[in-house]
Order: sequence, then structure tokens, then C-alpha cells
Amino acid sequence: MIARADALVHLPATLDFAAGATLPCAGVTAWNALVGQGQMLAGQTVLTLGTGGVSIFALQFAKAHGARVIITSSSDEKLARARELGADEGINYKTTPDWERRVFELTQKTGADQIIELGGAGTLQKSLDAVRYGGRISLIGVLTGFEGLVNPWPVIARSVTLQGIYVGSRVQFEQMNRAIVQNGIQPVLDRTFAFEDAPAAFEHMAAGAHFGKIVVSGS
Repeated sequence: MIARADALVHLPATLDFAAGATLPCAGVTAWNALVGQGQMLAGQTVLTLGTGGVSIFALQFAKAHGARVIITSSSDEKLARARELGADEGINYKTTPDWERRVFELTQKTGADQIIELGGAGTLQKSLDAVRYGGRISLIGVLTGFEGLVNPWPVIARSVTLQGIYVGSRVQFEQMNRAIVQNGIQPVLDRTFAFEDAPAAFEHMAAGAHFGKIVVSGS
């Protein structure tokens, strides 16, 4: 392929091509939400929903910035793996459906400073109830669909910043790559599929069993 020079960034020297392939979408999206737009500070509490690619990158970047991280999942096994990566608290949203109340308990009834919202219509209301006064919700995913009613009052009453995030800029990509090298961050790869097995990779993703990123390799 032929590409403009300013359309490319250098692969971090600490990563191979499979790990590097996880960065342009999931990695930059998480970085933009927390650092680019969120201006994350050490000591903040970050709530990230699920254990897919964006959420796990958010966990890694938040810990590198000295933040406290609460993560949700429907699997206790995945929560245990997230704790191994540095998550401070895990909430199983199957056994704790009112997880927004648990977030308040874990933050001394203050709420999370930043929330990585990946569920969409089905979880946004809970995120609005879990964020602190003046906090930020980065709306990234719509895993629960597009339809649903949301009460906007918490946005007003708590002066919440609700911002849609759609990947990020080349400058942010380069900033993220420097942070990855300096902090020794390795993207979490769930499974790598050969190119001819790409349909199985999509099936694996649709099943929601993955933790981190799924890679399809051409070699």
C-alpha cells in the first residue's frame, strides 16, 4: 500500500506487530478518553465497563497514571485476571445488577471521577448514577444497543461532562506510544487466529468470551 507519511506512526520498539495491531482503535480510544479529553490525574477513580479491548487498555493506562480502577464483568474469572493487571476493585454485574450502588459504596458515596462507558443505552443511566459531581463519562460503545430511555437530570444536577469518543488523533497516538514504552505496557491479547480462520475469530468475539484483544494474523 501507499500512504501519506503523516498517516503513519512508528511501532513501539517494545511491541511486535500483533501487539501493535491492537493500538490504532482500542488503544487510542482509551487514551483519548482518559488522557486526551479526560486529562486524568493520579489519585482519581476510574470505572471501566467490561473486559474487552478498550476497557483493558483503560485499566492499563489508568494504573500507569496512578489512578484507582474499578472494573465490571459478568465473569469472576475475568475479574480475577483484571486484578492481576492492577484493577483495585471488581464488580460482577450479573451477581450485582445494581453495580452503580456498589461503585458509590467503594468511593465513600462520592462516585467515580471518570467512567469508560462501553454499554450504551443499557448501561448509561447506571453510569450517570455512578459518576461523581463534576465527573466525566466517555461514551464509547453501544454493546447493549441504541434504543433506550435515559434521564438527563443527573447530567445537569451533578454538572457531569458526557462526551462521545471516537478513536483519537495522530498526536495522541504518538503520546500513547511513548507512554507504552516508558511504562512497559504490553497489550493484552486474548487469542490470535490465522487469516483463514477469521470467521472463527468473529464468532469468538460475538460470544463475548474474550479478555482483551483478538488478533487475526496474516502470517
